Amino acid sequence: MLKPYYNQNLTEAGCDEVGRGCLAGPVVAAAVILPKNFHHPLLNDSKQLSEATRNTLQHYIKDNALAWAIAAASETEIDHINILQASFLAMHRALDQLSLTPEHILVDGNRFLPYHFIPHTCIVKGDSKFAAIAAASILAKTYRDQLMQQLHQAFPAYHWQQNKGYPTLAHRKAIETFGISPFHRKSFQLLPKK
Repeated sequence: MLKPYYNQNLTEAGCDEVGRGCLAGPVVAAAVILPKNFHHPLLNDSKQLSEATRNTLQHYIKDNALAWAIAAASETEIDHINILQASFLAMHRALDQLSLTPEHILVDGNRFLPYHFIPHTCIVKGDSKFAAIAAASILAKTYRDQLMQQLHQAFPAYHWQQNKGYPTLAHRKAIETFGISPFHRKSFQLLPKK
């Protein structure tokens, strides 16, 4: 059962990112402020849900959240500042775009770069514990999946419509055969060491 909030008296933003382990494409983050009484019976960590359920939920979240935003850090930025810093950058960009300023930030994971002077709490597996983080994980995941499906049209060899940029066998075989695309992360180990 997801908790509706961490602190009942504060305006809380849930924050999560998706795509850290991918070989291609941006890392995408979302920030969501939900009403304290927000409820949807299917809301859960995006990894536990089917694509169809995530797509249904993304619309419900956008329609019922007090504020929401999605932002990304590109593969070029990932190569330049590293994936952890790029994840923080994407989360900060999402928080920047919120129409409401949160008083507290709930972050999925165990590390975060402080955002202005707003207190934050890192929660390991937070996307399966708190509604706002679960909602952020769904918005980030659906946005990134749709983006990778669009990029697949231009670069069909890499099967991004299926693997979304993650290091599957088919994705790695395509890199071996065709080399890399402009969307691959050059700082990542794209192929296993010989």
